[in-house]
Amino acid sequence: MKSLCVFCGSSPGANGAYAQAARSFGELLAANDITLVFGGGKVGLMGQVANAVLANGGRAVGVIPEALKRKEVAHESLTALHVVKNMHDRKAMMYELSDGFVVLPGGTGTLDEMFEVFTWMQLGMLVKPLGLLNVEGYFDHLAAFLTHTVRERFLKPEHLAMLITERDQHVLLQRLRTAKPPSTEKWIDKP
Repeated sequence: MKSLCVFCGSSPGANGAYAQAARSFGELLAANDITLVFGGGKVGLMGQVANAVLANGGRAVGVIPEALKRKEVAHESLTALHVVKNMHDRKAMMYELSDGFVVLPGGTGTLDEMFEVFTWMQLGMLVKPLGLLNVEGYFDHLAAFLTHTVRERFLKPEHLAMLITERDQHVLLQRLRTAKPPSTEKWIDKP
């Protein structure tokens, strides 16, 4: 695995453990010679993970829409910064540059990115691993909801299993490296 895309908040969040986890994960990426691909921001958890990667001799590649760069939230000290037209182009480029995906705590933008990747994986349009770093149980309620979608027959158990959730960053990284996509179709009930 040469590169991982990290989706995370442009805010540091309410719990200091989130920023600490972002820094620690950045250090882990650098130590494993894995290039960080991310949204290109200098703020919030995005800035924390990028700064940690760079401070530890790693590579950090940002992808940011023109509108956000104009708002001066772009991280200007990256290995590379790609400025794209819009959010759709941003996601497409991040997906192309990455060998896998890790989600740290974040808000609706982070969840949007995660769910798009997850959907594409279910459809077989993206064959790359996806993991949640469940810092301080941040994703516990999301995991419970997704289990509910399986019970209600809107999601197959084997598709839910594609979403690797771990509290330990080392275990998460190892599982991402060995993940294999399922070979089952998305549809539960075909006409």
